Amino acid sequence: MPPTSKALLAEVQHNTGATRNLHFYAKGETIPLMSQGLWQVCQGLAQLGTLYPTGDEGLLGWVGPSMCFGLWLTSLQTYRATATSDVYLMWYSMVEIEASPQLAHELLPQMARRLRQMESILAIAGQRRVEDRLYQLLLLLKQDFGQPVSEGTRLTIRLTHQDIANAICTTRVTVTRMLGKLQQQGLVSRDGDRHLILNKESFANSSDLFGCNPQAV
Repeated sequence: MPPTSKALLAEVQHNTGATRNLHFYAKGETIPLMSQGLWQVCQGLAQLGTLYPTGDEGLLGWVGPSMCFGLWLTSLQTYRATATSDVYLMWYSMVEIEASPQLAHELLPQMARRLRQMESILAIAGQRRVEDRLYQLLLLLKQDFGQPVSEGTRLTIRLTHQDIANAICTTRVTVTRMLGKLQQQGLVSRDGDRHLILNKESFANSSDLFGCNPQAV
């Protein structure tokens, strides 16, 4: 086991008081989903999605450190999880969750985070203007995965233009064009690792997801 995962496992065991195995999945791998239990992210990021009868993929959201996901939380027939970075996960069965009020208490806020994120994505998808959908998605990502930097907020999650297109129900070409326009206007930039940085003034209202100015994009 690499030193980083050993340290992470020691931290998890210290926090939970339990001896467990960390499950590692490399970037791009499909994470197996089992019924009657939950995965909890310890480190890294995973993307959740579903497949439509047409073969197109629908985005359900992202899970980062401490957040939970699994078949137990969905009634969808097709549900998939993909590691968007190297990810370390912890597995909890429903039997042990139900038997431990402390564990259930610790996991409940993380399940609520997933619910809030999914509702936000649904609300964003219902907006008429694609410009509004993109702007509001960036606000959501800032809220859930933002890291303060001198220029504004750096998104620790790194998505492809196709990922963003799937999230806001548009095409990759449209996303590329709109992000290019935002960069030209100085509203967003990228760091050396290609992570998006949101301008401090233009994305100030992270607490008000739908308080954006439609003319800003």
